[in-house]
Parts: sequence; structure tokens; C-alpha cells
Amino acid sequence: MGHRLSRIYTRTGDDGSTGLGDGMRVPKEHLRVEAYGTVDEANSAIGVVLATPGLPAPVRDCLTDVQHDLFDLGGELCMPGYRVIGAGDVERLEQALDAFNADLPPLKDFILPGGGPAAAACHLARTVARRAERRVWALARVEQVAPEVPQYLNRLSDLLFVIARVLARHENGSEVLWRHRPR
Repeated sequence: MGHRLSRIYTRTGDDGSTGLGDGMRVPKEHLRVEAYGTVDEANSAIGVVLATPGLPAPVRDCLTDVQHDLFDLGGELCMPGYRVIGAGDVERLEQALDAFNADLPPLKDFILPGGGPAAAACHLARTVARRAERRVWALARVEQVAPEVPQYLNRLSDLLFVIARVLARHENGSEVLWRHRPR
């Protein structure tokens, strides 16, 4: 690994620009910065889930691996042309999703985000992952992005939904179903 930051502030961003991993300077609101910044938000939101005491070990292990993946994925977005997320990473999420979903009852109704602190935090992480996916698609419309990057984020939001269901049952024994109001 290259140099480590010994001083956190550099003042180089005071003009509204930031440096990409390849050294190029871009505006802080650049689509690429929005994409990897939102991936960082998703990673932080998963950190909130992981900070919840009493998580089942399989959930903790899975989400810890995801955090490492998201750090790599953010690096890929930060350095144009750099590739690290591949089809195997997407497949690993699909396998985890299938494993967590196997013991859940089929959904017949919409569920509300909630069900306990960890489940609610997981639903929030899910929505941030969806936003990250949208930001990546916006970037992919104008610059090259590896197809596995938005695929990974798409599967991640699905995985977080299923894990939120698992956590709601773990914390409360059930999920909160949406009550449809007749018109």
C-alpha cells in the first residue's frame, strides 16, 4: 500500500474539487464522486447494523465480508479503469441471499421497515444501497463502469432486505405487515 495519511486535512478540496484515485481532479458533485460517496454511505449504514449487539453470527460474518467488498467497490469507482469486483462477488451475494431466504416464509404482503433496531438499521442500509445503485447507473450512462458494479449493488439491496427479515424475526419474532387502506 502507498503512503498513509498522517494529516487528515489537505485543503486541496477547499475549491470544490476532489482527487480521484488516479490523481485527476474533479468537482465534488461529479457523478463518479456521488457514486463512490454513496457506496461509502451504504458501507457506513451496514456498520450501524453490525454495531447492534446480539446479531446472529452468519449475519455478522456476511455483512463484514460485504463491508470489505464495498470498500473495494468504492475504490473501483474512485479509479477509472480499475477493476476489482467480478462475477464471483455477485454470485457470492446470490448464494448468501438464497441461504438466508431459505428459512423465511414466502411474502404475501408488503412489510414495513422496522421490526427491531438491527432490522430497522438493515432496512436503512438497504435503501442506501439502492441509492448507490442509482448513482452508479447515472455514472454508467456517461462513463464506463464494469457491469458487475451495479449488479453487486442490486444484489446487495436484495440481500439486505432478506437479512432485515431475518433480523426482524430474530429480534421480535415477526415482521410488521403493511395495512392497505381501501379507497
